[in-house]
Amino acid sequence: MNFNIQNYLNTNTQASTLAFFRLAFGLMMVFSIIRFASFGWIDQFYIQPVFHFTYYGFEWVKTLGKFTYVLFAICGISALFVALGYKYKIAIITFFLSFTYIELMDKTTYLNHYYFISVVSFVLIFLPANATFSIDAFRNSKNAFEEIPRWTTDILKLLLGIVYFYAGLAKINSDWILEAMPLKIWLPNNSNLPLIGTYFNESWVHYAFSWSGMIYDLAIPFLLLYKRTRNLAFILVVVFHLMTKILFPIGIFPYVMIVSTLLFFDASFHTKCLKFIFKIFGVATTVFENGKQKVQQYNNINKVKLSFLFCFIIFQLAFPFRYLAYPDELFWTEEGYRFSWRVMLMEKAGYTQFTVTDNLTKKTIHINNRQFLTSFQEKQMSFQPDFILEYAHFLADYHKQLGMFNPEVRVESYVAINGRLSKLYIDPKINLAQENESFSHKNWILPFNDEIKGF
Repeated sequence: MNFNIQNYLNTNTQASTLAFFRLAFGLMMVFSIIRFASFGWIDQFYIQPVFHFTYYGFEWVKTLGKFTYVLFAICGISALFVALGYKYKIAIITFFLSFTYIELMDKTTYLNHYYFISVVSFVLIFLPANATFSIDAFRNSKNAFEEIPRWTTDILKLLLGIVYFYAGLAKINSDWILEAMPLKIWLPNNSNLPLIGTYFNESWVHYAFSWSGMIYDLAIPFLLLYKRTRNLAFILVVVFHLMTKILFPIGIFPYVMIVSTLLFFDASFHTKCLKFIFKIFGVATTVFENGKQKVQQYNNINKVKLSFLFCFIIFQLAFPFRYLAYPDELFWTEEGYRFSWRVMLMEKAGYTQFTVTDNLTKKTIHINNRQFLTSFQEKQMSFQPDFILEYAHFLADYHKQLGMFNPEVRVESYVAINGRLSKLYIDPKINLAQENESFSHKNWILPFNDEIKGF
């Protein structure tokens, strides 16, 4: 067994595969930053709001006011340098830190694909993605290699496979399979689409989309790995993600996934693509074709690096299952829901009315959430308990500064999930100002009194 592992670690592949991914990933991130800024979202999500929802343990991450534009500029420029392979190590570290900081500033904007980008950019720090077809390789022949260790591309394939397979596992639940929820709610909203729109009101279409989506997510990593089914798999990837793009507003994520699946193709394909791109810009690629073979040297530095990445992968495999440590229904409490590749599994809406009471005079006031939150923040807060708790603490601190004595904060909260009638969500008797955030179960969330069977 050890002999086989050693052989694998010393197996090489062409560096063009990782170079292609570096170029595509970097350019997509540049486009994403430009797109985000062009829609005015920097101001809307990070500058205008009075209050920002933070991640537990990362409360120290604050917005930077007008300097937030500088942060986005740094992120975009570093992504461009990553694409070009210029000062690669500095560029990818800068991109990872700036992009992740942006995502940590306000969890209202959390999306699975943002998390995926942070994970991938972190792993890229340890990979020789600038070994060929890069400015670094052109300027310094010591950095130019035609071949690199095979594991440096396989680890990215594994990360992509985890995203797909875990998303498929999450779809094996009674709401998705037996009730076609929440697609039964979402698809009719697209009934105005030409040609196919009328079918979105049909029940059989809802079930067809639900089941095919689950099977697709579970099977696609294996279809991509097998050479005979790879071309068919890629066609399915393109069709699936383009359909997703048409039906749901999820930004550039479909394109990120489409391009990422090209990792599974032979290195000769990536070489041809890169030569074609360089030819368009009139750049000769012969300077990259005399690079040295980079052989994995199993020295102490590589042992530490590989051990660290191995632990990181184990963490990625285990972390999505942390919800098993919590009681009650995951979709209801959302304890352990984020960072687990649970993509578009529920339609959840809530109503929250907060009251703040002076502990001395017993004077109570009702809170207008729009005084402190944007409409998007209020929507997200209304059905996520950690949002509700953090907002309650903000209200307590705010009114304490106004002169209230030891303010008590309570909430009347109702939540509806996947077509069910709304029901009381948070215990209205609990003073949330005295409840603290932790990894423990929030026992002030009222029971779901229902069951969604599955993973």
